[in-house]
Amino acid sequence: MVRMTSRQRFLAALRGQHVDRPPAATIVSAATCELMDMAGAHLPEVNVEPEAMAALAAATHEVMGFDTVMPIFSVSQEATALGCQVDWDDDKRLPTPVSHPWADRAAEIRLPDGFPASFLEDRYVRCALEAIRLLKRRFGDEVAIIGKVMGPWTLSYHLYSVQEFLYDTLMAPERVRLSLRTLAPVPVLVARAQVEAGADAICWGDHATGDLVRATMYRDFLLPLHQELVPQVPAPVILHCCGPTADRIRYFRQAGFAAFHFESQVAAETAVAEAAGMIRLAGNINNPTTLLSGTPEQVRAEAQRAIAAGVDIIAPECAVPLQTPLANMRAIVEACAGT
Repeated sequence: MVRMTSRQRFLAALRGQHVDRPPAATIVSAATCELMDMAGAHLPEVNVEPEAMAALAAATHEVMGFDTVMPIFSVSQEATALGCQVDWDDDKRLPTPVSHPWADRAAEIRLPDGFPASFLEDRYVRCALEAIRLLKRRFGDEVAIIGKVMGPWTLSYHLYSVQEFLYDTLMAPERVRLSLRTLAPVPVLVARAQVEAGADAICWGDHATGDLVRATMYRDFLLPLHQELVPQVPAPVILHCCGPTADRIRYFRQAGFAAFHFESQVAAETAVAEAAGMIRLAGNINNPTTLLSGTPEQVRAEAQRAIAAGVDIIAPECAVPLQTPLANMRAIVEACAGT
């Protein structure tokens, strides 16, 4: 087979087409301390300045060799625009919301005044869009650019707090449905803007994980929304959901996603069996044991097992720890390239 470009390889794998080799991808954050030093782009500026954000994302391809670049290194861009407080100045960790406006039961569940126009003008939303534009100018059609949005379930965690939201799934399900329905336009709006800016695919984070809720919660609350929303995005959409998820892949494959980005808590063979050829699979390389604490040889072995099991796109399972060795990240690419 003729050698493919990184973009061709990744997009073909998302479509279930033949590839010259398995793509190695960064579906979520691949920011590490070593990579930030090499790129000359560090926390906190990589989350708030488009040029720094794009430079660090570009290094995942130019330094590590991945077939993708993904410039959004937090889960909080939309949350800030929705009224959550986020500490963007911490240079030691990736930012997350620290306030939850809807946790107060007297709070009105509604989108901010001026939505959607005012939302797209938020500093942090605009930062990600400009970084994608910079990456598109830098790489053209050579490298796949992945955008990232948070879906209505994860946004509800941010607006509510995880504990309050999960409590209401049992005790006040109509308030949960109102939250999900109210937030439903947000990921579609942001995804469309990212595709217009140059993204080839979108990572959609919605963390209805087995650590927190039963599979039937996803089926009853979120699946109908996903079936409605995902087709509105004019690019392939990759669901990211952490934790043990084997019991809900059968529902994920009904939602319209091109792929599911999954953790090592689900064995590659199990995920492939549950996907049943109806949804592509990405991820599965363990973060804390293998990437952070293991050796390149162990990373390569784990990647090779995922390839042999039939995982379509090999990637870290979630946002990689900041102290992950660069050699371990490169070992994913080496395994995919057969070197």
